[in-house]
Amino acid sequence: QIVASIRAFGFTNPILTDPQGNLIAGHGRLRAAKAMDLAEVPVIELAGLSEPQKKALRLADNKIALNAGWDVEILKLELADLSMPEIDIDLSLTGFSSGEIDVVLAGTPDPDDEVIPAVPTSPRVQPGDIWQLGEHRIACGDGRDAKFLQQLVGENVQIDCAFLDPPYNVKINGHANAKGRHREFAMASGEMDENEFRGFLSDTLGACAAVSRDGAVHFVCMDWRHMDDVTASVTDIYGDLLNICVWNKSNAGMGSLYRSKHEMIFVYRVGDAPHTNTVELGKHGRNRTNVWDYPSVNSMQGSRREDLALHPTVKPVAMVADAICDVTRQGELVLDIFLGSGTSLIAAERVGRAFRGLDIDPAYVDLAMTRWSQITGK
Repeated sequence: QIVASIRAFGFTNPILTDPQGNLIAGHGRLRAAKAMDLAEVPVIELAGLSEPQKKALRLADNKIALNAGWDVEILKLELADLSMPEIDIDLSLTGFSSGEIDVVLAGTPDPDDEVIPAVPTSPRVQPGDIWQLGEHRIACGDGRDAKFLQQLVGENVQIDCAFLDPPYNVKINGHANAKGRHREFAMASGEMDENEFRGFLSDTLGACAAVSRDGAVHFVCMDWRHMDDVTASVTDIYGDLLNICVWNKSNAGMGSLYRSKHEMIFVYRVGDAPHTNTVELGKHGRNRTNVWDYPSVNSMQGSRREDLALHPTVKPVAMVADAICDVTRQGELVLDIFLGSGTSLIAAERVGRAFRGLDIDPAYVDLAMTRWSQITGK
C-alpha cells in the first residue's frame, strides 16, 4: 500500500531522523523507497531529542494513527464520490480494501428498491435493442446468441461475476403461484423435457462463462427439484463448485407434503484462476455463511404484491447485492442474462458495480429500465 501511495501521490510524509542519521520514524516509508529503488527521499532532521523522546516519538508515530477515529458519514460520502464511474482512480490507494469499502458504503436497505413498477402492455423495447443506463447496459435478446451477448458486454471486455436466475422449467400458474395470477415465462416454463431443459441450461450458462474472465464467480439459482439438472449441465462449463448457498425465505411457497421455503444458489468458479474473496472470514465485518436469511419480496411489498404479476421468482435486492460484494471489487462488471424485473441491475447500482443485463422478453427489459430510472432519477 505504501509503494502504491508513493507512486500515485509522491512522498507526502517525510522520514524523521536525528542529526546522526539514525531513523526515528518512517521505517515503512523507507522500505517502500528501497523497493522502488529511489535514490533520494525527503527527510526532516530532529535535533535536541533525548533517547527516551526518540523512542516515544517512534511509538507515537504508529500508535496515534491507530487511535484515530473516523467520521463515518464523511468517510461514506468521500468513498461514494470516489466510487463514481466517471472518477478514474484505484480505490485501493485510499488504504481501504474492497471489503472495507463495501462495509462503509452499505447502508440500511431501501424499501423502495423492492418496488416493481407496473408492467407495460406495449413495451418500448424491441428485440435486438441495447440500452445504455449510465454505466450499465441492458438488452433484449437470447442469451444463447454468442455474438449478441458479446456485443452487449463489449469488445474485449470480460465479466467478473454473474448472478443468474434461470426459469426452473415449471409452470408458474398453479405451481409457483396461484392459478391465473402470473403469465408464463417465454421459455423453460414447463414445456421442456429433462434433456431439453439441461440443454437449455448448458447453452445459457455456457454462453455466460464464455464472456467471463478466468476466476469469475457465477451464482446460479435453482429450486430443489432441478438441482441434478444444474450439476449435469455444467460439468464442461465451470471449474470448481465453491459452495451451494440456501436462500431461507421469510414466507413459504406452494407445496404438497411440505411447502417450499428455500431456494438453492450454486456458486461456481469459471476456469482455474483464483476467485476474488472480499469476505475473508469476516475480516472486514462481513460475516457470511451459506445460509442466506432474507425476506421474501412478496412479504415486503404489502399492497403492491400484485406488482409481481410478471415475474414471480424475484429475489431481494439486498441478497443479490451481498452476493456481488462477496466476489467483486468496486467498479467490476456483473452479468445477468435472465434480467427479469431487474433486481440484479438495481443491486449492482447500489454497490457500485457496472452491469450488463439481457432478457428475451421485451416487457421484462422495459420493466427493469423503468425500475432503474425511478430509483436513480436518471
